[in-house]
Amino acid sequence: MSARMTIANMTTEWGALAGVFPFDEVTVNYLRSRVPEFTSSNRPGKRGPNSRSGYNTTDIDNWWKNRTDLSADSDAEYAIELELDLATVVPHVSGPNEVKTMVSLPEMERKHVPIQKAYLLSCVNARFEDLHDAAEVVRAKGGHVADGVEFYLAPASAEVQARSESNGDWQTLLGAGAIALPPGCGACIGLGRGLVQKGEIAISATNRNFKGRMGDRDAYVYLGSPAVVAASALAGFICAPKNFAERAAGTAVRRAQSKPKPPASVEIMAGFPPSVHGRVLFIDKDNLNTDGIYGSKHTYRDDMTPEEMAAVTFENYDPKFNTLYQKGDVVVGGLNFGSGSSREQAATALKFKGIPCVIAASFSETYKRNAFNNGFVVFECPELVTHLRTIPRMRDAPTTVGQEITIDYAGSTLTVDGKSFPFPPLSPAAQELIVAGGAEKLVASRLRRGSAGE
Repeated sequence: MSARMTIANMTTEWGALAGVFPFDEVTVNYLRSRVPEFTSSNRPGKRGPNSRSGYNTTDIDNWWKNRTDLSADSDAEYAIELELDLATVVPHVSGPNEVKTMVSLPEMERKHVPIQKAYLLSCVNARFEDLHDAAEVVRAKGGHVADGVEFYLAPASAEVQARSESNGDWQTLLGAGAIALPPGCGACIGLGRGLVQKGEIAISATNRNFKGRMGDRDAYVYLGSPAVVAASALAGFICAPKNFAERAAGTAVRRAQSKPKPPASVEIMAGFPPSVHGRVLFIDKDNLNTDGIYGSKHTYRDDMTPEEMAAVTFENYDPKFNTLYQKGDVVVGGLNFGSGSSREQAATALKFKGIPCVIAASFSETYKRNAFNNGFVVFECPELVTHLRTIPRMRDAPTTVGQEITIDYAGSTLTVDGKSFPFPPLSPAAQELIVAGGAEKLVASRLRRGSAGE
């Protein structure tokens, strides 16, 4: 289950809203193992009679009996089906500073990349099994954390730490020179002790390594498994816990046939702008993450005004963005815009800045949901991005000022450089969220109307 949780967590980096595993015996056994915690009289908090915040053995039996209700329909259609033969996979490392830049461990070892920091922590890869894998590497290799390396260790929870202590794994890691930190968010989000400093190189078992997320934006962070982190901490450079032979992974890809759709007109509701006109600010970057849009150092500051939030947009991606920006500019990005952390400020700060909308080749589903739920327009137009990338000067810098763009929401078309491009029409539900100012305000207005009608 720990491995499944890690994979499900990482699906957000691919742009998905959630990762779902089948409801099978593995899941059932895990749920049964957690019943004592959910039914304990010492469990903190109060729950009402209809609360769904817990479950018991009877609930699990009923779910298993009706498990077909929790499965996809046999005739379900998928945009893409990927098949991966796990037996052929050679472990990889991601980075630096990009989740999607991946290098095999054999190649990384040939590069002999030195490190100054190693991190085995976070909710993603610091569970009992992860700590055990790392401790087994220490036992097999022996020795101590390499000179010049700081190896930080934090469990996913106090319960994980207690279990790790009970079998000696925790003591093994500390004995090798690991520096213990408390459970909870820390270096992974750029908080507390052990942040990576300017010019340093780190290997981390966390889920994200975006520029500036774990410390200085001029540091270099790679991601690896707990076993790789432990082996690297001992060696002083990024390496595998054992030898792996380089080979290609066995994969298969099946895509659904997509048909081009002509522009579609849509009725514009009162209060929604029928059109928008402004300059293009082109961000020629695929997988631009929310750390790049709104830096982690601001995420937990709840004392920032809308104006202060607007002033720091994109500073972690391109410090020159705010000098180039003029109010009303339309931001255009690449594939999977807004990947990574689900922080809402990455959408609200752009809204506060006066940006009328973001257009991208595609969006992280989490970012798209956050944007509309906060009353901010985003939509996809991959053909526009392809066009801009054919213009050499539009690829000279992280952010480039382009030509004027006109967006016709009623006709679901946009025009730039004398060319027109269709985009998916904005539904009445999407428009309603924008007009209301977001989901919270929309629900509040409906409740008020309902109360008035009683």
